[in-house]
Amino acid sequence: MITKLNPYYITGFSDAESFFNVTISPKQSGGYQVTLRFGIGLHEKDLPLLKNIQKYFNNIGTISVRKSKNSKNAIAYWSVRKFDDINQVIIPHFNEYPLLSQKKADFLLFEKIALLMNNKEHLTDEGLLKIVAIKASMNLGLSDNLLISFPEVIPYERPIINTLSIPDPNWIIGFTDGDGSFFVNTVKTNNLLTHKIKLMFRIAQNSRDLNLLNLIIKYLDCGTIQRKGNS
Repeated sequence: MITKLNPYYITGFSDAESFFNVTISPKQSGGYQVTLRFGIGLHEKDLPLLKNIQKYFNNIGTISVRKSKNSKNAIAYWSVRKFDDINQVIIPHFNEYPLLSQKKADFLLFEKIALLMNNKEHLTDEGLLKIVAIKASMNLGLSDNLLISFPEVIPYERPIINTLSIPDPNWIIGFTDGDGSFFVNTVKTNNLLTHKIKLMFRIAQNSRDLNLLNLIIKYLDCGTIQRKGNS
């Protein structure tokens, strides 16, 4: 079933499930090629939702379904690689409806690279070095090959994200669709023959987004934070 998605839902879901990727690869003719990619990967059972998100973005990008060798489940990917689509559709959306998680830092760096490419600076040695430095501060950093090729690069300063509020309930819904879970726990009581039923709603995040979890608690006026391991 195709329904019209709210733009804040799109951003909330993207905060949970999307990725901003920059690839810098050598060309056979010499030099390097820079490619931007925005995408979302979901279990194949959520393919209808992925198609709905693609429709929201005017049907740009492509959807593919891949099965991992180590998993019985197939993953559906929606990827946007065309530079004009990223520059004219994806980036404007997230500027108008900003991301709230630390993923926003990756988006801002991604956008900065797009601006350099729009000005054709990626075709110059100086511009390429700027792009490598920016990519070094993104979530995945530089590959081993790029570290060898650009040993003296100084990573660009990563933006500090300090979200102050949640602007719309649809963001909560989108984020929950991506990272929320609902489950039932049964707990033994003092009477070994009976059990207590507990309903639970949970959102799990890396500790770097602790502030965002606190904002969700404040927005919903309920819940507590539990820490596990080094996450």
